[in-house]
Amino acid sequence: MKWSQTIFGVLLALSLVLFSGGSAWASSNEQLTWIEGGKKVDLGNVAEVDLAPSLLFLDAANTAKASRMNHDKPSGNEIGSIFPKDENQNWEVVFEYYELGHIKDDEKEDIDADAILESYKEGTEESNKEKAESDRLYVTGWDVEPFYNEGTHNLTWSMLAEDGNKEKLINYNVRLLTRQGYISAILVSDPAHLDADKKFLSEKILPKLTVKSGERYEDFNASTDKISEYGLTGLILGGAGLAVAKKAGLLALLFAFFKGAGVKVIVLIGAACAGVFGVIGKFFAKLFRRKKSEAVQDETNDREHSETLP
Repeated sequence: MKWSQTIFGVLLALSLVLFSGGSAWASSNEQLTWIEGGKKVDLGNVAEVDLAPSLLFLDAANTAKASRMNHDKPSGNEIGSIFPKDENQNWEVVFEYYELGHIKDDEKEDIDADAILESYKEGTEESNKEKAESDRLYVTGWDVEPFYNEGTHNLTWSMLAEDGNKEKLINYNVRLLTRQGYISAILVSDPAHLDADKKFLSEKILPKLTVKSGERYEDFNASTDKISEYGLTGLILGGAGLAVAKKAGLLALLFAFFKGAGVKVIVLIGAACAGVFGVIGKFFAKLFRRKKSEAVQDETNDREHSETLP
């Protein structure tokens, strides 16, 4: 899929919302079941999050439903998503779980950021040979070099790139290793607020996430559990290894990671379409937040009403 095709698809989907007055989205949004913060919520069967009162949560089924409402195809691995209650904030975090086997962290002291970066550059340069200049992607460096927190078993990195028009792109990634795989935390934000939203994710959400007993990384049982063929470097390269990275380049891996379309691509293309997506994105986000708030308030009113009945 080309960038132009992806952008066209997103514009078309969002334009339908604009010209229909948002009725289709509003109608579907009312069917989502929101969970208010101030309590612990389950991320599937593998983890839980102590949700702050300022946040809202969708479980796995409702996260997949929201994805379809965004004209995006669910991955099937969704385990939940978190949103701010504040309508002036425009971000979300989607959690997915991949059971690939136990991922050894033997490389924790030896992650070669330079070699990984060079591999991505070689892959994109090779891939660019078959693309028009406007469709080319160039890896420029690290926003955050890959690092592994042995205490929390989190692997984090953020890569910088630019398109043929020299517009900046960014790809932020967090992987939380578990007994038999990993949890992926996908931050959906906009370029203007990305740094603040990354900080909120790392300081206010991830520390409140607890992998359940029996599913923790340290619960690994060598006699019964499968060992993953991927290590930490393999995860950074999209779980496909250096060979695939060199053949396909960063663009294909980014499409695989962000599932090719939908609002998540807005984060990646960033300033490339700041003018168009800035207007549509804000309209879309405010419409979503407004209906979300109304849905939560309706649920609260219904609950209070039922509690007063004899």
